[in-house]
Amino acid sequence: MNHADSTERAALISGLRTLADYLESNPEVPAPAYPAVHTFPAADDWAQMRAEIDATAARLGVNAHFSGGGHYVAVRLFGPVEYRAVAIPHKNDNERSE
Repeated sequence: MNHADSTERAALISGLRTLADYLESNPEVPAPAYPAVHTFPAADDWAQMRAEIDATAARLGVNAHFSGGGHYVAVRLFGPVEYRAVAIPHKNDNERSE
């Protein structure tokens, strides 16, 4: 999966702000208690995917780690909003949990 280009990134940021304004102006509309934004590495090789998650973790100021399900993740919370970068190994990958 590819990351957003600069135009898509600007649209995402604008959409998130619009959503926040909408939810604030319409308290009768349900809002999730713990929303999450997920991103996935563009690479297809497991080692490259992990390296991309490590780089994202460094930018976020967090440590990457293996989840209980064998995914390699970097997570940062912004209040109750979770930003999660996730690398999911291929089923035939033997390097799932190092």
